[in-house]
Amino acid sequence: MKLNDHILLWNHVFIKVIDIRHNVMEKGEELRSYRLPVSTFLYTVRGNARIWLDDNIHTAKRFHILHGGKGTSLNIIADDELEYYMILYKPTLPLLCRQEIVQLMEKDNPFHYQYAFAPSYPLSLYDYIVQMDKYWHESATLSKLQVKATLYQFVYELLRQLHRQDFEPVRPDPVRLAVRYIREHFNEPLTLDSIAQALDCSAGHLSRLFKSSMNNSPIHYLGQIRIDRTMQLLIRTDATLQEIAEQVGFADAHSLSRAFKKYQGLSPSRFREKQRRSWQDRDLPLSMQRFAVLQHKFYPYNDIENHSHYRTGRELLMQRRTKIAVMTLVMCFSLLVGACSSPANTNVGTQAPANHAAEANINTGKGDQQANAAAKTRIVSTLKGDVEVPAEPKRVASDQYMGHLLKLGIIPVGVRSFMLGESWISKAGISQEILNGIEDLGGFPMNLEKLTYLEPDLIIGSLDKNIEEYQKIGTTVFLPYWEGESTAGPLEKFRRISEIFGKQQEAEQWITEYEKKVAEAKAKIAGIVKEGETVSVVQIGSKAMYVFAAEGGNYGSSTIYQMLQLPPTKQALNMKEGFENISLEVLPEYMGDHVFVYGAKDEGADQIINSDLWKSIPAVQKGQVYMYGSFGEKGDEFVMEDPYSLELQLDTIVNLLLANKK
Repeated sequence: MKLNDHILLWNHVFIKVIDIRHNVMEKGEELRSYRLPVSTFLYTVRGNARIWLDDNIHTAKRFHILHGGKGTSLNIIADDELEYYMILYKPTLPLLCRQEIVQLMEKDNPFHYQYAFAPSYPLSLYDYIVQMDKYWHESATLSKLQVKATLYQFVYELLRQLHRQDFEPVRPDPVRLAVRYIREHFNEPLTLDSIAQALDCSAGHLSRLFKSSMNNSPIHYLGQIRIDRTMQLLIRTDATLQEIAEQVGFADAHSLSRAFKKYQGLSPSRFREKQRRSWQDRDLPLSMQRFAVLQHKFYPYNDIENHSHYRTGRELLMQRRTKIAVMTLVMCFSLLVGACSSPANTNVGTQAPANHAAEANINTGKGDQQANAAAKTRIVSTLKGDVEVPAEPKRVASDQYMGHLLKLGIIPVGVRSFMLGESWISKAGISQEILNGIEDLGGFPMNLEKLTYLEPDLIIGSLDKNIEEYQKIGTTVFLPYWEGESTAGPLEKFRRISEIFGKQQEAEQWITEYEKKVAEAKAKIAGIVKEGETVSVVQIGSKAMYVFAAEGGNYGSSTIYQMLQLPPTKQALNMKEGFENISLEVLPEYMGDHVFVYGAKDEGADQIINSDLWKSIPAVQKGQVYMYGSFGEKGDEFVMEDPYSLELQLDTIVNLLLANKK
């Protein structure tokens, strides 16, 4: 990164000092695999040590400075008595920040860089860090401000010396960090989000990099690691499946068995039995059996198991020769028996008419078979043309619409990861047994390898760019969730899904019941929004603020505007798309007499909620602001617009209005 860009980001980020540490290690003492919780400076001031930042080793003598980003693995071996300081800090871009700054931070984040160098003028840096350590341990509030002020002086001097030496920092490889993190923590309840959070990057970005580099998704790779460890324990111990499950990161023995069969094509008990039987058939001791710690090749399960997939060692030459001899003897014996038992064909002329009759019967049945096949399929119209789909698909995979499918009585065999983590699931009473039967297929696009293994008879894709890949695997229907920057009405979405499966009657029955609940809700809140008053719906995020349109929006706006028919502002009516991204300065222009705020408790929202401009808005002063929802790790019932979410949204919005009723 250029010096000016580096300085530019330091000028724009908000720095929070997490801790200042002063440590002394005795000769020979070690610090092993400490994963940095935030970005960190480490400054050695006395002694010698070997220090690793991930896989990069540095020989640090007195006055040596190192830097690593969040998630970096730190290892130290003190060759002499070692004294050092650590500055742990967290950089955050403010909510209202120029787009080019945001893009620069995402493209080349200097707070993730790794570097180690001996400063040309170490004592000035030493003075700054000693001052920070002193102020940090003082109780006065003003001292904490002095820490931050001194940190900026420290950083200025460090950058000046770093770039004067023409030193190039190391950009850490997120994929290598992810691989290491998964291998170290595979026995913990990991998710894609938790892995990405540990490495301080977005889940989508990590998933794309991982797939490009490893030709695999992080979660599927995690599964491979767990299954490989399971195989080792099955072969080398008598541990129960429950004991192994707890050791390798599965919730229980059932989850372990299910995953094992998907990866290896047979159950754990059969695998253990086969391995032990193979040892008994061989003269090799267990210690000479070859066993891969990580099998990169994926063998899909089928009804006829290919046992050659599970070889654990090479056959001895004598064994191979014995097999060949036995096979040859069996073949000769079979030919001899066949020749003796088959009667001579002396009446060819009488057999021919029978063959013709059989052929006629086959041809006659073709018409009936074609008619039956036609009856078992349907034609569905999509944006990519008509698609012939099974009339009653049994194995449906979808990257969206899980709630819609479940409400129609269709349990998919696999969905995108995010679907399985939606918070409405527990509120809607979806049983764990149902969820256990649904395979996690990763992000966009769904994991093609796992998707192929599931053998779906119908795939539903919501993004145009992924459809061609899905079509190579099976019958695919393209049904976009977002159309441009808008969404179709939630009831229209449900109708579209029902048409694919011929379940329009079931859909209309639910819609009728839901509209009845909406009518009852409207009666309850009548008069809270008075005649002539208007309503706004805004979302506050960590880096942006959005106002939703009267149609095509999300995060509850469809429930507020379209279902409850609360009156929108002129701005909301005139939006061409489902939302507008606005700055804080123009916010009052978009505010109605009543304001619904989504994500008010999310990180960064307090900067707006506590601002003077926000407090000056008439709706805020009148107490006609309704805080709801959170776009946290799992989101909530306002993220999606399936029937379950709509039911929960309706209850939440009505309760908010009633609680504020005067």
